[in-house]
Amino acid sequence: MIGVNPMEIDGILVTHHHSDHSRSAARASKKWASVLMSNAETARRMEWLEHENFSEFSDLERIAAGPDLSLLPIPVPHDDADNVAVIARSSDGKRASIVTDLGEATDELKKHLSGCSHISIEANYDHSRLVGGPYPESLKRRITGRGGHLSNSQTGQILDEVMHNGLESIVLCHLSESNNMPHIAESEVLMRICDSFSGSLSISKQDGPEFTHWLGQSEPEKIVGIS
Repeated sequence: MIGVNPMEIDGILVTHHHSDHSRSAARASKKWASVLMSNAETARRMEWLEHENFSEFSDLERIAAGPDLSLLPIPVPHDDADNVAVIARSSDGKRASIVTDLGEATDELKKHLSGCSHISIEANYDHSRLVGGPYPESLKRRITGRGGHLSNSQTGQILDEVMHNGLESIVLCHLSESNNMPHIAESEVLMRICDSFSGSLSISKQDGPEFTHWLGQSEPEKIVGIS
């Protein structure tokens, strides 16, 4: 979909062991001869320690992902998982981030986000829709807890705190199909950042993004889906 031959993928970094992030990683690594990367806890949960192409990383350890790209895993709180956000840095100093599955942003994470040109971050739920929805109270408490997910309002606040003139684009991702809607996520986030942000804001839907972002690219490139 993005014009990349899978056999040219050098590495696959898995942020944590939950199935929606890890399910096909080992199989893809073997098929494409790509390095499979995760932290020790994720590897233990997934039984990857003996995988032939496995490479373990530690929190805040910079990973050389190629001649012009490095990756920095930042620990973030998430229930029953040793989860990380990822900061990618290109050879010309541009930085981009992927941040999902966390109930709050740590000071360490916000420090690194404040230097990013592109931020992809979850806006998982609208608080009113979650509270008034059909989920059991125990699940609602887990989602809204420190190890749960970010609400639209929390995401807007985080982005407001890390805002700087060099932030060119934001992608809101990991939206709940039950407790959120793209237009709600967009409006709640924009309420917090509209006075300070002049870049592009996009939504990545649950069934996959409709665009791509590359480091150094200021506008998203439309993906043409083939069914």
